[in-house]
Amino acid sequence: MPMPNDRRVVITGVGAVTPLATTAEETWKAALDGQSGIGPITLCNVEGCPTKIAGEVDKSFDACAEFAPINPFAGFDSEKPPLTSAIPRKDLKKMGRFIHFAMVAGFEAYRTSGLDRIRAEIDATRLGVNIGVGMGGLPEIQAVHDNFLRKGFSRITPFFIPQTIPNLATGNLSIALNFRGPNMCNVTACSSSAHSVGESWRQIQRGDADVMIAGGAEAVICELGIGGFSSMKALSTRNDTPNEASRPFDEDRDGFVMGEGAAAIVLEELEFAKRRGANIIAEIVGYGLSSDAYHMTLPAPEGEGGFRAMKMAIENADIDADQLDYINAHGTSTPAGDTEEAFAIRKLFSKPPTRLNVSSTKSMTGHLLGAAGALELMFCALSIRDGIIPPTINLDRLDEACEDLGIDFTANKPVKKDIQYALSNSFGFGGTNASLILKKYS
Repeated sequence: MPMPNDRRVVITGVGAVTPLATTAEETWKAALDGQSGIGPITLCNVEGCPTKIAGEVDKSFDACAEFAPINPFAGFDSEKPPLTSAIPRKDLKKMGRFIHFAMVAGFEAYRTSGLDRIRAEIDATRLGVNIGVGMGGLPEIQAVHDNFLRKGFSRITPFFIPQTIPNLATGNLSIALNFRGPNMCNVTACSSSAHSVGESWRQIQRGDADVMIAGGAEAVICELGIGGFSSMKALSTRNDTPNEASRPFDEDRDGFVMGEGAAAIVLEELEFAKRRGANIIAEIVGYGLSSDAYHMTLPAPEGEGGFRAMKMAIENADIDADQLDYINAHGTSTPAGDTEEAFAIRKLFSKPPTRLNVSSTKSMTGHLLGAAGALELMFCALSIRDGIIPPTINLDRLDEACEDLGIDFTANKPVKKDIQYALSNSFGFGGTNASLILKKYS
C-alpha cells in the first residue's frame, strides 16, 4: 500500500565516475554501446594473487578539474567566492580516493540539476546529503599502516582519519555545497547506496528535507581489497580476457569483478522541483528492504530475502509486478547469487512475465560494492528517460537453471522500449537487501 501523506519525490540530476567513463552521460553511452570497463589491475601489486583484473577508473580522472563557476553560498555568505572545482588541489591529500569520486559525482549531479541557479532563494537547511559507502578508505588504511611499520607513530599523517571514515564522503560534499539539512551515510555492504537513496526518499516524503543528494562511493582496489575477496574465492580469475570476465547469468561465470567509482542522484520533492522549472528525469515510487537472516555471505535459497524486498517495493509503489518493464538486477556474476536472484524475480509473477526485461550492468562496470545501487538506479532513470535498456554483455550461454523461467535477460544488445516502471536490486553481505522502483514522470 502507498504510504500515508506522501510527498512525491523525483530525480532531477545525476553524476557518475565509473570504470566506463568519468561523467554520467558518458558512462550511460558506453553502457548502451556494450563496452566493458574491466582490465588489468594497475593501482596495486597483485603478483601472486589469483585475480589480476578489476574495473578501474581511467587514469585521466582529475578530482580537481575545473568547471563553470557555481555559487552554493549565494544569498548566505557573500565573502565566499564561487567554486570552480569539486576539490581544491591543496585539499586533495586530505581525502581518500572514494571521497574524490563522491565529490566529483556529487558536483556533477548538483550542476546537472540546475539547483545552483536559484541558490539565493533556497533555505540551505532543507538540503541534505546521504552518500553510502561499503568499506571506506581501505587503500589509505593499508598505505598508512605500511608507513607506520617502516617509520613509526611520528609518520602517521594527521589526515589519516578524515581520509578513511565512510561518512566523510557525505560530510565533505555537504560542506562544499552548503547543504545544511540531513547529513548521513548508510553502510550496508553492497546495498549501501541503494539504502542511501531509499532513506533519502523517505526523508523528503516525511518533510525532513526538500532536496537530497543521494548515492554511493567506493574505492578498494588495493592489495588488501583484492586479496581479501580473492581469498573468499568470490572474484573472477579470467585474467586473460578481462573484458569477458563479468558475465552475470552466464553458465561460465566464475565470480564477480571488483569495480570502483561513485554515483550521485539529486532527489527533490515534486512541487519544489516544479516551482523552479526543473528537468524531471523520473519519479521514485517504491522502496523495499529486508534481511535474509540466513548466512554471512551467501543469499537465502531462491533469493527469499531479495524477493521480499522487491515485493515490498512493489506494494509500496501500489502497482502489480506485471507493470514492471525493466529490472536492473544485482547480478554480480557469482555462481550462487545470480540464479537465486533470478528465482526471486520469477516468483513475483504468477506466470512467466511477457513484458519484462532484466539486465545486469555489472557485466560492464564490474561490482562497485557500496556505490553499485546508486549507479544502477541511475541506469534505470536514464533507461526511462531515453526509452532503452542497457544489455547484459558476455551472456553467451544462459545458465540452464534460468532457461525455463521465461525471463528475457537482455543478452549482449540494448533493447528499445517504452519504460513506465523500472526496479533496481541491491543485495549485500550480511543478508541485507534493497529494491527501488522508478516511474516515468507524468
